[in-house]
Amino acid sequence: MTQHTLMRRVPGHRPLLLDLFCCAGGAGTGYQRAGFDVVGVDIVDRPNYPFTFVRADALEYLAALITSGEIRRFTAVHSSPPCQAGCALTVGTNASQGWGGTHNDLVAPTRVVLERTGLPYVIEQPNGRAKIRKDLSLCGEMFGLGVLRHRNFELGRWTIDRPAHPKHRGYVRGYRHGVYRDGPYVAAYGSGGGKATVPEMQTAMGITWTDVREELTEAIPPAFSEHIGSALLTAIRPVEVAA
Repeated sequence: MTQHTLMRRVPGHRPLLLDLFCCAGGAGTGYQRAGFDVVGVDIVDRPNYPFTFVRADALEYLAALITSGEIRRFTAVHSSPPCQAGCALTVGTNASQGWGGTHNDLVAPTRVVLERTGLPYVIEQPNGRAKIRKDLSLCGEMFGLGVLRHRNFELGRWTIDRPAHPKHRGYVRGYRHGVYRDGPYVAAYGSGGGKATVPEMQTAMGITWTDVREELTEAIPPAFSEHIGSALLTAIRPVEVAA
């Protein structure tokens, strides 16, 4: 397929980005701040999602957009497919407790359909065993946040400079292996054991529009996707044309 590096848009119109597996909109908010209009898709209702929302199976919806040609309304696609089998927290807990089981892993199927769009795309995953290229890795310390929230990003049909990973200022607050440590970061996952409260997670990640714990624990800080979105806008080099 031909790599898309140039698009044309009407002056005053913002390019449109599709936010798949959108949850409550942590990623979408960053892209919106970077200069995109955003449409989110999730398989369950997300009443806190702050932009246009479609309830649908993300991959079925994307495939339908491709078949109908409506995908041409979009400039790029962000995706955060579930891959609990590859998440470092899941892997570590299962190993320590002797647990196992079947987990969803939609990373590879998502990549297949994203390639069919012909658009620049992003696949986001936590640290762990998810089989993605780590074209970009981001950490909350890069943005002065109260969480570390390490995330890896595979970039399709475009590239970005990789920032250096700064030294952490200390521990993530809470218990680990029975030992409590204080530190400048909160643990924005789970509950108990010194994990962050909902208000602490909101403050640490810069997310104010949802107070649902499950949505906060799954979200990426908008600062991450704002950084990516700004670089993406530069990469696609939009050209203003008369209406």
